[in-house]
Amino acid sequence: MNKSYQTKGLPKKVVFCKKCVISNQRPSSSIEFKNHQGEKKKVIHFDENGICAACRYHEEKEKNIDWEKRENSLVKLLNSFKRSDGRYDVIVPGSGGKDSAYTAHILKYKYGMNPLTVTWAPHMYTEIGFKNFQNWMHVGGLDNILYTPNGVLHRELTRNAFLNLLHPFQPFIIGQRIIGPSMAKKFGVKLVMYGENQAEYGNAIEENKNALMNMDFFSSDNPHELLFGGVEVKDYIKDNKYSLNDFAPYIAPDRNDLIEAGVEVHYLGYYLKWDPQECYYYAVENTGFESNPVRTEGTYSKYSSIDDKIDPFHYFTTLIKFGLGRCSYDAAQEVRNDKITREEAVYLVKKYDQEFPEKFFPEFLEYISISEEKFWDTVEKFRSEHIWEQSGNSWKLKNEIE
Repeated sequence: MNKSYQTKGLPKKVVFCKKCVISNQRPSSSIEFKNHQGEKKKVIHFDENGICAACRYHEEKEKNIDWEKRENSLVKLLNSFKRSDGRYDVIVPGSGGKDSAYTAHILKYKYGMNPLTVTWAPHMYTEIGFKNFQNWMHVGGLDNILYTPNGVLHRELTRNAFLNLLHPFQPFIIGQRIIGPSMAKKFGVKLVMYGENQAEYGNAIEENKNALMNMDFFSSDNPHELLFGGVEVKDYIKDNKYSLNDFAPYIAPDRNDLIEAGVEVHYLGYYLKWDPQECYYYAVENTGFESNPVRTEGTYSKYSSIDDKIDPFHYFTTLIKFGLGRCSYDAAQEVRNDKITREEAVYLVKKYDQEFPEKFFPEFLEYISISEEKFWDTVEKFRSEHIWEQSGNSWKLKNEIE
């Protein structure tokens, strides 16, 4: 078993939420780019009644939040940043998927903002993902900048992230998170608006109490000591294959510089009651968003996270490390939003969660330049012994959802 900091510190007893289907193995953050060895891994909080923090927040959304008052606060906020000189007044990061499509379109056409959408390019666009990205502008009527980092470096970072962390999405997630504030600073825009806060699903749940993103992510650490794919920047550049300049897209702007520039990063989901399925319906009607004609491997859904061919392997690695695959994440949020029952979610998780994503497997191996044998050797190193047990030639979860 791999005793890396990716799995160290997880609760040894697996417990499932009594309201949804998420377990206490779910990390509270999907970004690790600093040296966190030796720290206990932060996971989703469960209360004394066995209910996860994400479910408790959804209860609060239903019972305790005055959404009319929140929307009034949104209007006041937007009016304070709104421009009438033809310049952009809000940056909306996203891919043109259902959530970012909804966010950018409603800001422009309901609230009168002039958004610039910015996209951190996927590793490898799916056909439907690129079509939806194009429709975002050509049907939705929005402006966009597609930012594509150095492909040679990005492949190496992704390869190392898979081999060292079993987290092939790490470089993408870092870029996705910092592109909004980075572009705001570049274009002199003061407001950045992301869609839903990941605390909706269990990340740092206290962030839902605040309309602003926690800016501690944007720090002034020595960039040579930042970790990408489990490797420090100084080790990438020591043989002169890369320079520090090559890492510019991955190095977050300094938090104090952003504050001094007056940049604020908000979540639309703080102000408007967030429902992923309703975002999907809105995007279909207003931006030409299309779902896949068939369900996504590893789940029953056809419209979530469908723009990148590496997406399925991100969720497969969460299954290996935490016992939670793509279907667990999809079903948990749909239970919370009253789209399906917990009983239905349990059935779906048992049916789809452990399905291997075959469709793009050869392209993934080619992208990160490893063999199939190396892929499986790496996967097996990261199986947590408290989550998995071997049965003959296969593996099974020690604790299945019930």
